Amino acid sequence: MSEFFSHTDSARRAPEVTVAMPIYNAGVYLRDAVISIVQQTYVDWELLIIDDGSTDDALQSIADISDARISILRDGRNRGLAARLNEAIDMATGRYFARMDQDDVSYPQRFARQLAAMEAAPQIDLLASRAIIIDELDNMTGLFPYRLSHEKICARPWLGFYFPHPTWFGRIEWFRTHRYAEPAPYLCEDQELLLRTYVNSRFATLDEILFAYRMRTKVSLDKLTRTRRSVRNMQTARFLQSRAWGSLLAAQVAFVGKVAFDRILPRFHHHGSVDPAILSQWHLVQTETKSGMLSC
Repeated sequence: MSEFFSHTDSARRAPEVTVAMPIYNAGVYLRDAVISIVQQTYVDWELLIIDDGSTDDALQSIADISDARISILRDGRNRGLAARLNEAIDMATGRYFARMDQDDVSYPQRFARQLAAMEAAPQIDLLASRAIIIDELDNMTGLFPYRLSHEKICARPWLGFYFPHPTWFGRIEWFRTHRYAEPAPYLCEDQELLLRTYVNSRFATLDEILFAYRMRTKVSLDKLTRTRRSVRNMQTARFLQSRAWGSLLAAQVAFVGKVAFDRILPRFHHHGSVDPAILSQWHLVQTETKSGMLSC
């Protein structure tokens, strides 16, 4: 039986932005993630938290957050990220659709900046933002790789797309037209969608750090290899279908190179130098988030 919890006033008009946050055993990170949405300077949004059959009590950690813009769906089933995102797309009432992960942190200006950029560039379908990388203890470890223009984002599709999924902000019509593939390839739902759509879509990255992307310090080599293989298989099918023989060959070479690289280097790598100004900005966001956690 499905359970749907909503603080939403049925008389309230449809918001401008729908935020999709599927969760699965989010643990101690969920509260920070939700608070970072509640604290957005842009306020015309709805947050759809869709529980994918969690077995922990993470939702209890946000039970005291009473906000009319937050809805929680829980049906007890484990369907996977792609299915839950498609569910959120179907439920969305906003003109724009934004992604958010259960263990990351959005900077307060994220939605305001992304919405303004999308309104100013109607040719853009999907907009990401730059992001820092943080570890389990909220320490900043570097910057997420990025490309700004559509041409640079999509220049080497056989290598994948540097376009962080939880920062996506796009027009709802684009998501409803393309949707996520079901069944989804293992841990690369976003890469599959980008590869399938980049020829007839326009992507861009906002040249501003508006997000903290959490990466674990220890990564299972077996899990990483399985993900690499999933991406390779997905790319192979797509390039065969489009008869892109050069890209097909490049994808095979890239797969071998990445797997070898994973085995040669340590499981955790520092992701570049930490700029003092960017670090200071992150500390400020942390302080605001923790303050918001206490006030709810």
